[in-house]
Amino acid sequence: MNQISDIAHIIELAVAPVFLLAGIGSLLGVVTTRLARVIDRARHLEERALQPRNDQEAERIRAELVSLDRRMQLAQRAVLLFSIAALLVCLVVATLFIGDFIDVPAGAIVAVMFIAAMVSMAGGLSLFLREIYLGTRALKVREELLSK
Repeated sequence: MNQISDIAHIIELAVAPVFLLAGIGSLLGVVTTRLARVIDRARHLEERALQPRNDQEAERIRAELVSLDRRMQLAQRAVLLFSIAALLVCLVVATLFIGDFIDVPAGAIVAVMFIAAMVSMAGGLSLFLREIYLGTRALKVREELLSK
């Protein structure tokens, strides 16, 4: 009976990290969707770059491809950091269970992994925000060109 209540307590402790995993999963979905759209745009521009109408269009396409390449790098790194965070959260949950079963004090290990997960999340969010900034800045530049 005592073992069942111990497992129930560990499950209670694991619920918060599971919600965190759901949030990380949502962020991964958003970032990968943005990454896919950037890749699609880059492919479209690469096709147009093969036969530009004039030198001005060729330069604009090249500049946008440079911007898209930077955005792809940021999104890829954000996906990597979010994935690392998710992996660390999974390890936190597993360590909670393993630590109880083999009766090893795992508190320090859990704390370090959780802090590492939060640092990874913060890094991923920072990269994601930077990618959004570059995307909206590029759109504003195009709007300025069209309004001339």
